[in-house]
Amino acid sequence: MKLFHPIVAGAHLPDRLVACVGSLACVALTVLLCSALGIVPVELPIIVAPIGASAVLVFAVPASPLAQPWPVIGGNIVSALVGVAVVRYGPSGAAAAGLAVGGAILIMSLLRCLHPPGGAAALTVVIGGNAVHAAGWSFAFVPVGLNSLALVALGILFHRATRHSYPHRPARIAMSDPTGLHLADIDAALEEMHESFDISRADLDALLTRAEVHALARRSR
Repeated sequence: MKLFHPIVAGAHLPDRLVACVGSLACVALTVLLCSALGIVPVELPIIVAPIGASAVLVFAVPASPLAQPWPVIGGNIVSALVGVAVVRYGPSGAAAAGLAVGGAILIMSLLRCLHPPGGAAALTVVIGGNAVHAAGWSFAFVPVGLNSLALVALGILFHRATRHSYPHRPARIAMSDPTGLHLADIDAALEEMHESFDISRADLDALLTRAEVHALARRSR
């Protein structure tokens, strides 16, 4: 296995450089915007650490289902709410940390807004100290929700400026051969594999359809 070989399919250096510029600019602007609004209490951070992880998804893998606006905003907010609930009504110590993250995964899954940084948002509430605990339910909305909303809005503007699809819309590919793969075939294969993949069914369908087009062209040469 090659060391430092890209593990994300389709990743190229120019795209990574664009992602770096986007995250640099939009995270900084998120801080400035949230600070300028003046609604974040002085005892709380202007920006929370999970937003850094959200930025990695939004700018490095904007096609990921985990990076779409609802997962970013909803995932971070509901996870922070789970963290607050654990602090108020749950156990303490290591059990609280585990329960907050596990509970966040469950609620995000049920609400269709699974977002990995949400686990960090829930954990941030548990380990955040007196100021975060005192803020209670409002912490999930300010600064967590405010940060998430600002990052997504700036991400949409940035990706439009750089001609990337965000919120992501799968490409539509027409197949002249009616015997190609169908979504039902993909669903059956996913069911057999018993694995979760960081790609939507529609994107997987488009990818396999395009691969099939290339395979047919190669065979006809």
